[in-house]
Amino acid sequence: MLLEMISTGEEVLSGQIVDTNAAWFADCMMNHGIELNRRSTVGDRMDDLVGLFQERSLSADLILVNGGLGPTSDDLSAAAAAKACGVPLMEHQAWRSHLEEWFSKRGRTMAASNLKQCLLPQGAVLIDNPAGSAPGFRVKLNRAWLFFTPGVPVEFKQMVNEQFVSFMQQQFRQGLATHLCKLLTFGHGESSLADRIDTIPLPADITLGYRPSPPHVEIKIFARGAAAIASQDAYVKTLQTLLGDAVVSTHFPTLAETVHHLLLAKPASLALAESCTGGMLSSQLVDFPGSSAYLQHCVVSYADAAKISLLGVEASVLARHGAVSAETAIAMAQGARSKLDSDYALAITGIAGPDGGSTEKPVGTVAIALCDRQHSFVQVVQLSQRSRNLVRVMSCAVALDMLRRHLLGTQPLVSYPFLPARQSYREAHS
Repeated sequence: MLLEMISTGEEVLSGQIVDTNAAWFADCMMNHGIELNRRSTVGDRMDDLVGLFQERSLSADLILVNGGLGPTSDDLSAAAAAKACGVPLMEHQAWRSHLEEWFSKRGRTMAASNLKQCLLPQGAVLIDNPAGSAPGFRVKLNRAWLFFTPGVPVEFKQMVNEQFVSFMQQQFRQGLATHLCKLLTFGHGESSLADRIDTIPLPADITLGYRPSPPHVEIKIFARGAAAIASQDAYVKTLQTLLGDAVVSTHFPTLAETVHHLLLAKPASLALAESCTGGMLSSQLVDFPGSSAYLQHCVVSYADAAKISLLGVEASVLARHGAVSAETAIAMAQGARSKLDSDYALAITGIAGPDGGSTEKPVGTVAIALCDRQHSFVQVVQLSQRSRNLVRVMSCAVALDMLRRHLLGTQPLVSYPFLPARQSYREAHS
């Protein structure tokens, strides 16, 4: 099966918005063991849409078309599909009744423009949209099925998961069983990971994929066929042994989600003190339902005065070592932990840039501390040549990885080849 995707919209083509739907869809398909053969982007112009639908339908077996199903004049996908197929648009009576009832139940008057969303190419098969007013549909053109979906992400993703995948599997039954395993890594570059992995033989019918998405690199291990699936577990275990500390999760796509589940399982409480990350660390954790079971508070102590008054950092520590130092990070973590007697605390203080660095402490210098009731662990890392946002993202990842390792009973301080540490140590509380 040759699978393609077409993204529509001037705002996507011109770069005014990032096409997150396309990235999500490609990853979703890879999780099903299927790789896209091609991805195209086209603007809201009738001739371009018709031409692209006709061109790609001669080569692909299945095309996911995303966007252009709204009620406004620049939503042209249905009309373009009808023109490409050489058929008229016809009103879908059942969908019109559905829309009228949908608006009536909510006490709203349906705008006349919404009736446009009831027009589908003659002969098209309607695809239900449980989350929105625009239905999807599919049509057969030349050798390909074109499967049309709205561009609103929540609607698009639900329709892919609930309807597109089942249609694809029924229409194009795969000859071989497939299975996918993932290894989430941190602190190592894609090329260095590949160099290490290439030293061991790759079993037959197993392929590797690398997906760098800072702060992580995800390694995907595809097995195709019963024999490959049978050998996959042993190969994955060999990779984990080979990569060692680089692997930070085999179950979750981020360090934040990994730590979230570890804290819930322990159970344990957590306090946070953030300076240069400005609340990013706490935000990553509260993205997950249930985080209130362990996250007690986060103090964003950007100014030195806040570190002193809110966290109890001694002014002499700041004067002697500076706001960006191992000593200040430990004091921040201990102050945050003591406020509500939390089991653990994390603290981050650094220079995110692009200004504010010095010869002694250049931009990208970040001190990160973890403390429990008995000990503190701290490291000062150098995140040079990175954007302000990436310095903050990587700092949060280091902090989360320190806590992850501690929760698993391993050494919180490890060497990250991709993130050189200037200083790291452990100290007992007095």
